[in-house]
Amino acid sequence: MTLLLAVAAVAALAALVAWWRVRRLRTAESSAHATALAALKVRHNEELAGHQRRLETLLDSMVDGLIVLDTRGRIALSNRAAETLFGFSRQMVGCTLLEAVRHHEVAALVTRLGAEAAILDHELRLEGLQPCVLQVNAIGLHDAAGTGTGAMLVFHDLTRLRELEGARQEFVANVSHELRTPLSLIKSAAETLLDGTKSDPAALDRLLAIIDRHADRLTLLIDDLLLLAQLDSGRLVLHPQPAPVRAAVQEVFDDLAKRAQAREVRLENAIPDGLTAKVDSDRLRQVLSNLVDNGIKYGRPGGSLTVSAGAKAGGWLEVCVRDDGPGIPPEALARVFERFYRVDKARSREQGGTGLGLAIVKHAVQAHGGEVRVESELGQGAAFYFTLPAA
Repeated sequence: MTLLLAVAAVAALAALVAWWRVRRLRTAESSAHATALAALKVRHNEELAGHQRRLETLLDSMVDGLIVLDTRGRIALSNRAAETLFGFSRQMVGCTLLEAVRHHEVAALVTRLGAEAAILDHELRLEGLQPCVLQVNAIGLHDAAGTGTGAMLVFHDLTRLRELEGARQEFVANVSHELRTPLSLIKSAAETLLDGTKSDPAALDRLLAIIDRHADRLTLLIDDLLLLAQLDSGRLVLHPQPAPVRAAVQEVFDDLAKRAQAREVRLENAIPDGLTAKVDSDRLRQVLSNLVDNGIKYGRPGGSLTVSAGAKAGGWLEVCVRDDGPGIPPEALARVFERFYRVDKARSREQGGTGLGLAIVKHAVQAHGGEVRVESELGQGAAFYFTLPAA
């Protein structure tokens, strides 16, 4: 009996030890599983955060603005371009579209998506310190079952395109006007000759002089347009060489001496000897010629025009062409370098020229890496400054 009890006790102890070992093994397995699950969760969260960062980086690199809405019409996602356009921050995610963009027309587009599958090429204008024109494309989002899950809006900034279109239209209109005037005068003179006036020597000489003068005007206009096109496109090849600035100014003065004498304008070359620029000599003379010619034409009759220059820091020279004429109105200062812009249109056409001289000055100086500006006060004359690389 005692032996049986001992055997039973040993068996029970062995069973207890086996149970304890199984329990310990299961506990270790459960702990390892929990640890692996936690590590997997951490790795999954890290991957999810990485995907989110990559998505945000990708969306923020877009030029167009993007806003994604959830089923409640609240912002689920936006990119930097949209935030910049409408002036809201990423903290606005979760707010309504109207709260973020503060524009009822944009919010109305989302309302329209309830009845329309998509809204394409809708234009709207944003007013403010910097007004802009936007093209909006909006589309409803759906899951595989066709249930609506929100909406996506893409905003494309058309402001620069509209500005370029306006500039192109204005340019075409200006060119057409500049061409029409000499062409109409040439045609009128030719028709008069064909009608029999050629038998009158005096009239013949006068009409031929009109034809010759306006043909020259057309040639000058076309040459200036071609030069501007080359400067704009960067196709104009420059040949920079050391050029004495004083000598270049004196050449221009000699070429325009008769015009200056006709208006009794005194020309003063105040460039110091030894000042040398590394420029294309032809372009330098063209810049100086346009500025000096403008000063003679629009300066004060019986006045003076002075060209001076000096060295600037960083290896640059600054040249100044100053007249003592009536000056330029403040509202015109920012536009004088635009093509065909004329401060006084009637007087400018009376004086001749193409209206492209200052635009050529600006582009020719910029082609050398320099800058051009103008300073003027009414009644105090005008001073045109431009910089060139020193030799």
